[in-house]
Formats: sequence, structure tokens, C-alpha cells
Amino acid sequence: MTDDRTDSGAVRNEISRKLVALHKEMYGIGPTEAKTHLGDDLVVCILKGGFSRVEENLRLDGRGTAVIDQRSQWQAMMRERFSELVEAETGRKVIGFMSGSQQNPDMSAEIFVLEPAREGD
Repeated sequence: MTDDRTDSGAVRNEISRKLVALHKEMYGIGPTEAKTHLGDDLVVCILKGGFSRVEENLRLDGRGTAVIDQRSQWQAMMRERFSELVEAETGRKVIGFMSGSQQNPDMSAEIFVLEPAREGD
């Protein structure tokens, strides 16, 4: 059974908006698009755009692996803040977090696994 809060379009929009804002606050630049998908115990946010000039220049110079490595380290550092944001919006505990990005096209995915909903919720 899913929590009614996680079925709400407003919750999906708020997660997207807040993840973009957190990227901009912490990274100095943020995604240009974000869309959050919810289902049962899963939250997936697809973020598009947002390479910094340095990252874009590294990528164009054939050093894309360095960009992916740096982004991966940053996403691991942000695990707690990302999870707290999702927990606040869904009302459920995050028990798993995975993150990944690619360069062509520039997009990343933030994946959250929620604690199973309790019976009767």
C-alpha cells in the first residue's frame, strides 16, 4: 500500500524543485530540468543539464571520466541532505540511495528507496 502523500503531484513537483535548489546552492549551478517519479517504495528524480563551464571544458578535452568521478563524490557527500529532503516530502524514511550521471546528453538520476509503508497507512 502506498502512502497517499507519495501519490501527490504536488509532492513530486516539490521534490524536483527542492533537489534543483539544493544543487544550485551547493554546486553553484543546477539542472535546467527535473522530473520526479514515485511508485510504491521508490522515488526517482531525473535531472537534466547543469554542467559547469569547468566540467564542460574537461568533457570537451576528453576528460569526461574526471567529471563523472567528481560528480559521484559530490553526490555521495550529499546523500544525507538529499535523503532528508525526500523524507520530509514523502513522510517516509529513505533506506537506500543511489545516484548516477552521464554526459551525452547531460543528465543524472537520484534514486531513493523508501521504507515499506506500514499496513493501514
